Amino acid sequence: MAEQPVAPILETEGLFAKFGKQRVLRDINFQVHRGETVAVIGESGCGKTVLLKMLLALMEPNKGDVRFDGRSLLDLSDRELVKQRLRYGFVFQQAALFDSLNVFENVAFGLRAHRDLDEAQIREEVKERLAEVGLSTDIVAKMPMELSGGMRKRVGLARALALQPEVMLYDEPTTGLDPIMSDVINELILRTKERHHAASVVVTHDMKSAKKVADRVVMLYPLGRLKDGEAQIIFDGTPTELDDSADSRVRQFVRGEAGERISEMAED
Repeated sequence: MAEQPVAPILETEGLFAKFGKQRVLRDINFQVHRGETVAVIGESGCGKTVLLKMLLALMEPNKGDVRFDGRSLLDLSDRELVKQRLRYGFVFQQAALFDSLNVFENVAFGLRAHRDLDEAQIREEVKERLAEVGLSTDIVAKMPMELSGGMRKRVGLARALALQPEVMLYDEPTTGLDPIMSDVINELILRTKERHHAASVVVTHDMKSAKKVADRVVMLYPLGRLKDGEAQIIFDGTPTELDDSADSRVRQFVRGEAGERISEMAED
């Protein structure tokens, strides 16, 4: 008997998005399977973060569908949607810690809201999650403004992991970090996948990061630079295949080459 294909945990079908007359996403068909890490790359303004927010139903598409574990997020009631979102972990670009709460309360926030734990259990869970991202309990009383950028991002990751998510969404996780701290974040993304077997979507401009953490790389292209009918996803493959792409647009982005963009800017 033939083995049945495994259904994706996250999937979009015919996804369209626009803001006023500005089109951002067009006919996006995108899948992520359990345990898979997908890096989404592309120029600024091509819709990467919009796609990420739609995967979490923080934004609704103008057309199309987003399915999580086989269920359309667009068909869920507000109460059901809240319940489904607890199965996600979201690491924001600037960590998005609560400025008025210290490190302990930031990591404990979701536990207090959504888990029936006593204070001793919450303390132990916070300690374990901080240790998982390489931070000691010496920092639990510190406020976000007292932390370095790398530490804030690691606290944000610890907070996301506290609810043991099935899917991790990362928005530019290495932006603003030095090369060493960027690689620390990359290692933590890999470790999170290994320990939690979570599916992950990583939106990034950092090609070193994309190649290191991803099983698959998807590249979006700005709609304003595409002809009618051209697919917005111009690459979907492995990091190795990315280096060997025959598409000059992909090669230029991966290598960080301006190419004809200088002359295009002069015409604008």
